[in-house]
Amino acid sequence: MPYQTTIAKVSPPRIHASTLFLLAVVLIPLASVQAESRPNVLFLISDDLNTSLGCYGDPLVKTPNIDRLAARGVRFEQSYCQYPLCGPSRNSMLTGLYPNSTGIHANQQLFRQTIPSHHSLSQAFRLEGYFAARVGKLYHYNVPKSVGTNGHDDPGSWELELNPAGCDRLIEEPDIFSLRKNSFGGTLSWYASPRPDAEHTDGMLADDAKWVLERCAKRKDRPFFLAVGFYRPHTPYVAPKPYFDGYDLAQMPITQNVDTDVKDLPQAALGSHKKDHELLTDSLRREAIQAYYASTSFMDAQVGKVLDSLEELGLADNTIVVFTSDHGYHLGEHGLWQKMSLFEQSARVPMIIAAPGIEGGKVSKSPVGLVDLYPTLTELCDVKAPDNLQGQSLVGLMENPLGEGRGWALSQVQRNQNKRRFFGYSLRTPDWRYTRWDDGKDGAELYDHRNDPLEITNLAHLPAHSDQRQILDALMDKAIATTFPANGETPKIQDRIWAPNLTNP
Repeated sequence: MPYQTTIAKVSPPRIHASTLFLLAVVLIPLASVQAESRPNVLFLISDDLNTSLGCYGDPLVKTPNIDRLAARGVRFEQSYCQYPLCGPSRNSMLTGLYPNSTGIHANQQLFRQTIPSHHSLSQAFRLEGYFAARVGKLYHYNVPKSVGTNGHDDPGSWELELNPAGCDRLIEEPDIFSLRKNSFGGTLSWYASPRPDAEHTDGMLADDAKWVLERCAKRKDRPFFLAVGFYRPHTPYVAPKPYFDGYDLAQMPITQNVDTDVKDLPQAALGSHKKDHELLTDSLRREAIQAYYASTSFMDAQVGKVLDSLEELGLADNTIVVFTSDHGYHLGEHGLWQKMSLFEQSARVPMIIAAPGIEGGKVSKSPVGLVDLYPTLTELCDVKAPDNLQGQSLVGLMENPLGEGRGWALSQVQRNQNKRRFFGYSLRTPDWRYTRWDDGKDGAELYDHRNDPLEITNLAHLPAHSDQRQILDALMDKAIATTFPANGETPKIQDRIWAPNLTNP
């Protein structure tokens, strides 16, 4: 069975007297009473997953394991990424900063190139004595070519890194159907594999996660922060054939009346459209959706294996479990596929947090963001967080899901259009989505989610909604202002990735 694993540890190149004390804090076992009183963290993240999940009300997609996590945790109904692209979103989430403060607006970049002294989420836990390990994709990877490697990872964030590569990467690529031959990562592509779960990368991830959990169960002197990054349902949509068989091709939903829908949209709103997608027929659309759903169910099965391991090893009662995705995903809505739009399907992500002592089965409808996970987890675990975090802690909403929280979530994306480069920002409140392209110079969108949850009718230019737009303009201005560094200096990408040591970044 093909298998590639990388184990990496961070060793400081030089140790000064000032760092010896900090190293001792991290590496010398803590008192067992203290270790056992601090909760562990199991951080599960999927790749390119929208809210097509049973617990989010999807009538077709089978996700029993994510659903059972939602039944014992708090599910955030309106959770959003800060940038609908893997690299910027993951850097934002793992630093607790908006993309305007990380300086990361594209893939293949890492926050160490812009804000090298900042402590990542798992690094903050390491500095307080937690064992931090990663299995699979947390920061950006080129999928599938980087599968089995560290990708664009941050060494200072982990003590242990495991990077399995399965049959989907090492054997099956010649068999995968793609709209563009031999192009997989950024192109719609899929394959019903004859090989079992355990031979696929995500199946290996679940096995590796169990191995790490077994190690943690034997060590009672340190709590753990284990991050498990699944690759599915990212393209290519590869999963064992039984998961495909679970979905009737004829029942796959195809978006209708796209030509009518897009007539009231500014050009930038459809800027994520790809020429490849014009090759799709209705038959291929159904196949693509079936493959996406199959990959989602396959990933869900691997989540179940990790959750089972947590329970079997007696770790569940003292472990916080997070499940989320880096951004949403289009399956034909507005004529779009994949990501990089500011519509609901692309910006919205699943977010479930189950924590000891907090009643499960609750739903919070307050708009929240991935940027909020960092301050939430550090508060739950009493871990010191950097002073410059820009998200809100969600602990209050977990305890009282009817609370209002911040009341909005903000997403952004960059466009290169008409020889110009500009941003679009989208503000999501409980009832409205308001989007401005280049501060409105390239158009605006306004959707009333009480009556138009699919965002079909753009109300931005209707006089009847001018007062509402004025209110949202003011709120968006305030929200955007919070996304920049307090010192006003926007980070710039450096050519060389700065490799930090753990204690003296």
